[in-house]
Amino acid sequence: MIRCYRIPFSTNVERVALAAGHKGVPIEWIGVDPEDRSLVQEISGQSLVPVVVVGGEVLTDSPRIVAWLEERFPDPPLYPRETARRAEVETFVDWFNLQWKRAPNLIAAGVEDADKHAARMREAIGRFEALLDGRDYLFGEFGVADVMAFPFLKYASFGTPEGDDELFHRILVEEQPLREDSPLHAWARRVDARPRS
Repeated sequence: MIRCYRIPFSTNVERVALAAGHKGVPIEWIGVDPEDRSLVQEISGQSLVPVVVVGGEVLTDSPRIVAWLEERFPDPPLYPRETARRAEVETFVDWFNLQWKRAPNLIAAGVEDADKHAARMREAIGRFEALLDGRDYLFGEFGVADVMAFPFLKYASFGTPEGDDELFHRILVEEQPLREDSPLHAWARRVDARPRS
């Protein structure tokens, strides 16, 4: 049994839920109080979620957990099987995690040049929309790119759910204004309809 520690409204936890749901892998979810992460700290040596525990193995960091799920449960795949296509998708995932996510994190941290980072978020909307030109998912078939991006981009289309008062999530709404005809709306609805574990 795979156990996963989570907090409410976590974007990174939703990545794991989507990946496992796509693969039909059940997860035992263990809720953690966002104000008291001592249990997560004790188990993993750090305070961020998700944390996955399988037997004696402890995994942290959502991209690493999703890659682990792909290795352990290869079908149905999240990554393309063709070498070149996989490299393209991995390049996007790296860009999203190492570059794109930096902007909302810095804005939430209260940096002085927040306007510059907000502009980067707005510029990226065009890139996401271009990826959806003529296709249902970011790289054609549903896959890891959608799993990584959806929990963050969905706020632009859906807003914040009731009870979610996270500053980071408000930034995801405010700094990603979408046109009414943006393909990101339909994409968000398609991904949101997919199963989660």
